[in-house]
Amino acid sequence: MAAQEEECKGNVKAQLAKLFEVSLKVTVPNEADVDPLIAACTGKFGDYQCNNAMGLWSKIKGKGTQFRGPPAVGEAIKNNLPTSEMIDSCSVAGPGFVNVVLSKNWMAKSIQMMLIEGIDTWAPQPPVKTAVVDFSSPNIAKEMHVGHLRSTIIGDTLARMLEFSKVKVLRRNHVGDWGTQFGMLIEFLFEKFPNFEDATETAIGDLQAFYKASKQRFDSDPAFKERAQQAVVRLQGGEEKYRRAWAQICEISRTEFHKVYQRLGVHLEEKGESFYNPYIPGVIEGLTKQGLVEESQGARVIFIEGINIPLIVVKSDGGFNYASTDLAALWYRLNEEKAEWIIYVTDVGQQQHFDMVFKAAKRAGWLPQGDNYPKASHVGFGLVLGEDGKRFRTRNTEVVRLVDLLDEAKNRSKAALIERGKGEEWTEEEIESTADAVGYGAVKYADLKNNRLTNYTFNFDQMLNDKGNTAVYLLYAHARICSIIRRSGKDVEELKNKGTLVLEHKDERDLGLHLLQFAEVVEEACTNLLPNVVCDYLYSLSEIFSKFYSNPECKVIGSDKETSRLLLCEATAVVMRKCFNLLGITPIYKI
Repeated sequence: MAAQEEECKGNVKAQLAKLFEVSLKVTVPNEADVDPLIAACTGKFGDYQCNNAMGLWSKIKGKGTQFRGPPAVGEAIKNNLPTSEMIDSCSVAGPGFVNVVLSKNWMAKSIQMMLIEGIDTWAPQPPVKTAVVDFSSPNIAKEMHVGHLRSTIIGDTLARMLEFSKVKVLRRNHVGDWGTQFGMLIEFLFEKFPNFEDATETAIGDLQAFYKASKQRFDSDPAFKERAQQAVVRLQGGEEKYRRAWAQICEISRTEFHKVYQRLGVHLEEKGESFYNPYIPGVIEGLTKQGLVEESQGARVIFIEGINIPLIVVKSDGGFNYASTDLAALWYRLNEEKAEWIIYVTDVGQQQHFDMVFKAAKRAGWLPQGDNYPKASHVGFGLVLGEDGKRFRTRNTEVVRLVDLLDEAKNRSKAALIERGKGEEWTEEEIESTADAVGYGAVKYADLKNNRLTNYTFNFDQMLNDKGNTAVYLLYAHARICSIIRRSGKDVEELKNKGTLVLEHKDERDLGLHLLQFAEVVEEACTNLLPNVVCDYLYSLSEIFSKFYSNPECKVIGSDKETSRLLLCEATAVVMRKCFNLLGITPIYKI
């Protein structure tokens, strides 16, 4: 048993499942593979419950069983539980729910062990070693817009959750750096800058404007259009001058993208569409040999069962498209990078496209049928709306530049700090770093706290409010806990090893129980690819801590339980910091 508990050390639900597994084997020895159904309780009967009795009863009632209904099955499950220091008491309620009350001593000991050994011992253990998270993915020579902001923030958090779970994550930026628009851009570059290698970000100025001007030229000047179409052929044929011009445009775009990534503290490795280009012919040939690719109206397509439009893999003019690139990228990720889970973070509008690509991969035998690994998942997200309820844009209907958006969030949080008199108390560096943490953290949290599939309204006043479910409130709550520990004058590292944590008062126990649920919450967020689950948990943790700390009976500094309660404060701060880290938010330590 000890080794099994080691396996899921931080995860209370998993540890209880191990105990109930033993009981279920004894209770219904003839029923194979009965998975324990364990859930955290919301009622007053216990902390967790085992919900197997009703399902088991429906399986065994016709088989001459000695049980007389679900409550009797529940009683037997309870009575057959092996003894464990985890459990204080058990009871059976309603149609056989087995309610478990955890032992306060065991809870306290588990939290103290986490403080000594570190929160990484509470990390989930997903059944994969390598994952690809494909996120952000802007188009070269176009501004990153709010949709890219969502993809970047959500993708980074999913990558962080998997990295915390000891998965090797390949953070991929699948930029749009190939295709017909490059002929237009290259020709326009040659026209504007005869010595095109001197063209820099400064010389070109606003990339968005450069793109628009070249598009206008392409649409209105047939001779230019023809040259642009020739330029694509020359670029794709590998002609040196065209490759160099293409590389130049990509580099200028990268510099722009980097400004956003730098502010958000996001790291990505670029493997754009062009990277997979050489693999496309071989992949399509392989699929053709398997009999998956068919001719249809001059194009080559894969028909997908249940979907009335085919997946076009070679256009009627012989060119490749998104589907060709995405199939080649999926093949590469499975075969060359040996990824067991490939996660694509794009808006919900691309759901059907990815569904078709994944189904084609299953038909080809690249991916197994069902939900087994290796698997590919599409993580969709909704729109960012403005105050008018429409897609978020600036007043002149342009897309909003992300750098400006992030800078505004930072400047507003800096102004709020100065308004509160911090300009006199703090160094310039402290003000800058706190404004960074609060401003960028506010934008991230406002996005991540929503279920990603829903649209949300972008509102600076709401996201920078220091009350309610906002990053500002949570960052300040963390800073207050740090200030309690500082004011005590005690060395927390020493207390971890020499002091003892106890959970006598109800508010202490409630806080302890919530801390212990951290591991299963992160596991759920990881499994279902839902960052908002971590946000909900973090906000509840702040609220439960606040209830504990504001209760006069739970006085911390100067009370006879000071050591224990300081350890409980420290455990809360450690768990909050790990949640911030998973959400890509920098904690602050003083306010």
